Amino acid sequence: MRWLALLGALAITCAFAETISGTVTKVIDGDTLVVRDAAKKRYAVRLAEIDAPEKKQPFYGEATRSLAELCHGKQAQVEWSERDAKKRYIGYVTCAGKDANAEQLKRGMAWASPRSTKPTSALYELETYARLRRIGLWADDNAVAPWDFAAKKR
Repeated sequence: MRWLALLGALAITCAFAETISGTVTKVIDGDTLVVRDAAKKRYAVRLAEIDAPEKKQPFYGEATRSLAELCHGKQAQVEWSERDAKKRYIGYVTCAGKDANAEQLKRGMAWASPRSTKPTSALYELETYARLRRIGLWADDNAVAPWDFAAKKR
């Protein structure tokens, strides 16, 4: 019985997110950036639940510039709980008090990722807001989601 309680406590502890705090030193693309903490350690961070245009896709540059405007050179907090195959931290990023994940969707610079976003997530509302107003990449009638773009390249 004690083992079950210990196992349950361990599972709950693993589900909690950890925090990275530091300065955004580089923006790689519309959903990936680098944070340097006080100890000068660098962390590659992918914004959770969103997917911005890939290189060679329309709006790639605009999405990258948008994230840079939001975060580059600013203090950031990253709430993360997993890492991807490229060893990036997957998380929710707040830059200078702004939710970067949500802001990229609201600005029409990314899609809510159906692979990682719960169907009831408010992020879909932000994407819909941008779609209906034809903001950012939604000004293009034929906007192609990054996962479809990558599938066509293969």
